[in-house]
Amino acid sequence: MTDTLSQSGTAILPVVNHYAGSEKTIAKALLLQQEMGAETGFALFDITCDCEDGAKTGTEAAHATMCGQLINSAENRFGRVGIRIHDITHPHWRADLQITLEIAGEKLAFVTLPKAQSAADIKQQIDFLRQVQASLGLQRAIPVHALIETCGALREVWQIAALEGVESLDFGLMDFVSDHQGAIPASAMQSPGQFKHPLIVRAKCEIAAAAHAAGIIPTHNVSTDLDNPAVILADARAARQEFAFMRMWSIHPNQILPILKAMRPDSTEINVAADILVKAQKADWGPIRHYGRLHDRASYRYYRNLLRRAHAAGVVLSEEIQRLL
Repeated sequence: MTDTLSQSGTAILPVVNHYAGSEKTIAKALLLQQEMGAETGFALFDITCDCEDGAKTGTEAAHATMCGQLINSAENRFGRVGIRIHDITHPHWRADLQITLEIAGEKLAFVTLPKAQSAADIKQQIDFLRQVQASLGLQRAIPVHALIETCGALREVWQIAALEGVESLDFGLMDFVSDHQGAIPASAMQSPGQFKHPLIVRAKCEIAAAAHAAGIIPTHNVSTDLDNPAVILADARAARQEFAFMRMWSIHPNQILPILKAMRPDSTEINVAADILVKAQKADWGPIRHYGRLHDRASYRYYRNLLRRAHAAGVVLSEEIQRLL
């Protein structure tokens, strides 16, 4: 789109982040990522290789090596595979980074940092990540996804969002509930409680607001339902429409398509956005009247971002519309 409409805003990432913790599930996810991206030519969902929950005690180095090898393999065709390392209190978190970057630093899409208690925790891990990158001669700054799943991290969520290199704030609902030591009931770990309990609602609103203010992505927690697409769709739709989350975790392949469907704009919105942008271009981006309503550069930016999100979620757009993005 013309520079006259340029304005910094929230980044665009695939709307699903699929977690896999074993060699078998990561390989299966890579194959599915290839199949679903065959038509678009890019990944419709990210994959996170999980070192934190995936590695058994005593096998941390072997697990990180396996993750690095899969990330660096030819099966990672789109370069959209990241890793979740151990938290800052675990003795292996530095080795997770060292091992993974040595094997797959050029292809690693992002690093997820769990269970931080403060912005200082996240900053310490980012600093070490940059040190390892520099020692290996890696030129790009690998993005960081910060998990907000403790009371301390929520307290400093705005500072965390503002840290250089943070690309996403991810809500860890179940750990967040657990961090309240029984004060929040277990029912708040799933729907409808996760969208109604005041402390959970507050946390989601703070995370989304901090992320959008910093121009980064707020990523919603998992749906615990693995088999019912309607429940998964409803959870993802509530996350997107009611709480302004732009992306959501998946923990089972059954969850990917319902989340994609809920997170992408619907066909009516897409058609309206396309009509408005085409008409605006013909008016040299000046104000226009569309079905009795005024539109100007503020709404043009809104509809442009809507179409960019639709495209990233796999919606096929005409070449004319793609040129306006």
